[in-house]
Amino acid sequence: MKRSKKIAVTGGIGSGKSLFCGFLKNLGCVVYSCDEIYSEVISEESLLSRLKNIFPDCFLNEKLDRRLLAERVFYDDKDRLALDRATHPIIMRRLLEKMESHEISFAEVPLLYEGGFEIHFDKVIALIRKKEERIAAVKMRSKLSEEQILKRMRSQFDPAELYGKNCIIVDNHGSEEDLKEKAEKLVETLLGEKYE
Repeated sequence: MKRSKKIAVTGGIGSGKSLFCGFLKNLGCVVYSCDEIYSEVISEESLLSRLKNIFPDCFLNEKLDRRLLAERVFYDDKDRLALDRATHPIIMRRLLEKMESHEISFAEVPLLYEGGFEIHFDKVIALIRKKEERIAAVKMRSKLSEEQILKRMRSQFDPAELYGKNCIIVDNHGSEEDLKEKAEKLVETLLGEKYE
């Protein structure tokens, strides 16, 4: 049986990861999202029990208040790291299990390099974009202030420092149509080299 090929899509906040992955889906690719898997596992009893020990004040009437948890970890790096340590291994294990059943699949992994998860993937697609464009994109989709966006940017690695031989850089400095064309060309290339 041929080995499955796993490709991660990453980049900083506002770089266009979700839009790019949307184009991949439209092209018929299998695409997973770590954020979606997080939404699945956050309601599971084993994880909730662990989170209750770490963040007892985020539970109201024995139920996790996800909004309260999100606010808490956003403003406290120590708490954010504690949440990451509790959730990331579970998310990654679930993600890789899902990807294993496909010949080739993609996954949107926001904190790929920060977590050291790049070792699990055959290739990495890293989106880059001008800082001001990233800030504008995040402002359009959220209620975050510029100061809050910059804080999140500073908490992430600069992927430019981490590019390796298995990394494909996608420059997202143009229009959505430009990004769509890049996704189409990349998929054509990757499908042609599935098991090289």
